Order: sequence, then C-alpha cells, then structure tokens
Amino acid sequence: MELARATNRSVRLRNRSALLTKLFLDGPLTRQDLARSTGLSQPAVSNVVADLIDEGVVAEAGAAESDGGRPSMLLRVAPRFAFVVGVDVGETRVRVELFDFAMTLLASIEYPLDPARTEPDVVAGHVLAGIEAVTGQARVGIGDVLGVGIGVSGVVEQGVEAVVDAQALGWDRVPLQRLIGAGTDLPLHIDNGAKTLGQAEMWFGAGRGARHAVFALVGSGVGASVVTNGATYRGASSSAGEWGHTTLVYGGRACRCGARGCLEAYVGAEAIIDRYREARRGRAVPGEDEESQLAALVAAAETSATARRVLDDTAGYLGAGVANLINLFNPERVVLGGWAAMALGDLLPAVREAAGRQALRQPYRQASIELCRLGVDAVALGAATLPIARFLSEGGVRRA
Repeated sequence: MELARATNRSVRLRNRSALLTKLFLDGPLTRQDLARSTGLSQPAVSNVVADLIDEGVVAEAGAAESDGGRPSMLLRVAPRFAFVVGVDVGETRVRVELFDFAMTLLASIEYPLDPARTEPDVVAGHVLAGIEAVTGQARVGIGDVLGVGIGVSGVVEQGVEAVVDAQALGWDRVPLQRLIGAGTDLPLHIDNGAKTLGQAEMWFGAGRGARHAVFALVGSGVGASVVTNGATYRGASSSAGEWGHTTLVYGGRACRCGARGCLEAYVGAEAIIDRYREARRGRAVPGEDEESQLAALVAAAETSATARRVLDDTAGYLGAGVANLINLFNPERVVLGGWAAMALGDLLPAVREAAGRQALRQPYRQASIELCRLGVDAVALGAATLPIARFLSEGGVRRA
C-alpha cells in the first residue's frame, strides 16, 4: 500500500512538472494543447491543472480563438504567484534584478566593482544590498521570493555549498554561497555566468528550438556554455566551458590566469583595450572604464587605421575561437553574448568569415553563428531561472 501511494505521488509530481514546464516555456496554452504536447490523457491534464489553479500557480488567460463550438480556455503561469532574483556578478559590476513568475523585469540595481580589488565579502555585500533594494523598489515581500540565482565568473563547484574558483579574480575556493547565505534565508543557486547566459538564451532567446548549441560569453573575460542534447555539459567538476583559457597562440600574450596565449588574452575586453593601447604606442585609451574604452575603440575605427586593424584582428581571433568550438562540439548554433560581444556586434560577418576559414567544412555548414537576443541582461535573467528550474523540476511544490 505504501509503495503504491509513493508511486502514485511520484507519477503525479512528474505530470505536474511536465505540464507546468510546458506552460512556463510555451504558454498560454489550452488543456487540449497540453494533452497533445505532453502525451498525458485529457482527464489527467484536467485534474493536474485544477490543482495548479487552486494553488495559484496557474491562471486562466481568456478564451482561445475557435472555429465554432465551445471555445477553449487559455492557461498561463500566474505572474504574481512568486518572484525571483537574478544576479550577475561580473568583473566590473554586480547587477541585481527582480522578476515576477512570468519573467517580467520589475526592478534592477547595479553596484560598480574595482577590477583590481574584487573582494568576495564586498561582492556578497552588494548581492545582499541588491536583494533588499529591488524587493523594496517593487514592494515585494521577502517571503514571496522563490529564490536567488547568481551567475559568477570562474568555476563553480556544486555541493552542499557552492564554492567558486576564479583565478582572474584572485579567488581560490571562495565559499560564496556561505558568505551570501549568512545574510539571507532565501534559497541560493550559484552557477557560472556563461552557463546562466546559456540557459536564458535556450529558454527565451537565440537558443530556442536547438538541441546542440554553444553560448559564448565575451566580457572582461571569456567563457562558454556547451549544451548537448538539450542539457548543459558540465564535465567532472562543473568546469567545462572555460573556452577563454583554451590556447590560441602557443607562448603568446600573457593571460590573467597565469598561462600564455589564451583566447581571453586576445578577445576579452581587457585584452582588446590593451592591444589597442600597445598599437597606440602606449597612449591611454579614452574612457573611464572598460565599456567606455571599448566604445571609444569602436568609434575610432571609423577614421583610424590603427583602431580598424585592432578590430579586424579581434574578429579573426574570435572567429578562430568559434571555429574551435564548431570542430569540437558540432553545434547547430554558436551564440555570442556578453556586453563586449554586443559592443562588437558589427564584427559578426567578419567573425563568421574567419570561422569559415578555420573550421572543418561540414560542421561549419551545419552551424549558424549569431548574436544573443537578450542583450546585456542575459546573465542575470538566466540566473533568475535557476530557482524556477528547481521549482519546475519538483512539480511546482514549494520548499518549506
């Protein structure tokens, strides 16, 4: 009897998870749509949907268009059922954003970071202050927040508490989850920023519909998220995707990680600006921070042969790096994201051309190379999906 009850509960939770995930990603949908897309029977769909409506997770969203007969009612996730916080811990700023359950942005705040002194306790303090600020702006109670997702540079070792190794930041096994958890009781979900960007683009952006894709994050540093058969590839200890630290030029430029010739040492924003400074014989690049300096380089390329050459070289280096991804993983899509990639968006045709020269012909023909569709907020948005992904996988049952 106990086994039968446990089996029935497991089946019901699995059905709830399937229906709720479908509504979250593809809604609004009718009950008939849900039955067709999930393979569940109409009575099973009706029973689960009734429970989800009673619990406030799902709401009716008006009648669907009908060719005659009784119109079907559309269903969607209830936007005010719960809220989530997404955090992008970059190398120049911490961005904290609040979303409702339908992933509508409600509030956002940023805290600048000194790239030379990215102390873990300072970052944790910004995250905690940001949570308080965005919930206050939107007048959302902490008890209504489902959880906090955090995307961060470096390798995130998952366990009872997430630990971050980020050589470029000088972080060695930093217990970031413990530092942030000391100031909040909200559930915390921490992952690499390239992986959260990849999840956002898979759910809502340029990755939708793809089963095999690579999402490349180009900012101050460089990383990637590899999605194979719809799931993020993590490797033995979750460090898969450190694309920026693959060797592009043996014995080449010094990288912040301590090695030489890494891709990041050529196409990371810091490296691009440094190459431009060298090309200007050491003269400073205009601008107060990396973003303004990279923007100055892009603007100067309209009239300066030196700036143009630096950008052309950058497109070539980036194209070679993309070719390596294509040869290694045979993706359907390679999506370039991150603030620096967006700033260099006009280089995309040149990047494609360079990748075509370096990649094997057959996998290159199968792959599209494009910019991300979610812009500079993709890391924070993807981080905010982490508590939602857990909630959906557990059948929409909120943890106590």
